[in-house]
Amino acid sequence: MTEESDQPTEAAPPVKSGPVDRETSGPFDEAEANAVRPYIDLGGIKILPREGLNLRLEVEEQTKRIVAVGLDYADSTLQVQPFAAPRTSGLWEETRDQIRQQVKQQGGRVEEREGPLGPELLAEVPVVAGADGATQRLARFVGVDGPRWFLRGVIGGAATSDIEAAAAVEDLFRSIVVVRGGSPMPPRDLIPLRMPTAPGAS
Repeated sequence: MTEESDQPTEAAPPVKSGPVDRETSGPFDEAEANAVRPYIDLGGIKILPREGLNLRLEVEEQTKRIVAVGLDYADSTLQVQPFAAPRTSGLWEETRDQIRQQVKQQGGRVEEREGPLGPELLAEVPVVAGADGATQRLARFVGVDGPRWFLRGVIGGAATSDIEAAAAVEDLFRSIVVVRGGSPMPPRDLIPLRMPTAPGAS
């Protein structure tokens, strides 16, 4: 006689992933952000300027569309991308699986661990030997599911191994505000980014 619990159940939608204090410590939704802070407005995200922060926009060659924001800070790099997401379920779980497969296809190694931002991937990716002779590059993939959005980050440089640099870059990631906007968008679509409009923004 079988127990009722043996019956197959429908797979639940992926739960949202992120720090338990996300609403108060970030990354923030536009509705949660402090409106008087001097953010650099990049459309889909807003960045809080800070000493030593250098900002780059990554543009897709064919479409001239801004596809990511690169931040150089604390001897590290942080690439961020905001995506539209379902209201009730998260994207980070599925996205981690995709990243894991991509890294393995490139001949790299990847491990999942619990970080300050929730589950993250630490990947060792093969690269063409640079001036420093390195043939492997370490990267941390982080992601946070917010209300109707998902913010993905790729961390490189000192913050992959140095605790102080990691804390500084994690704080930078958490200070980001995601501006989802009210228009309907398919989940996983990149929330449009644009040139900065803040005074004094480079």
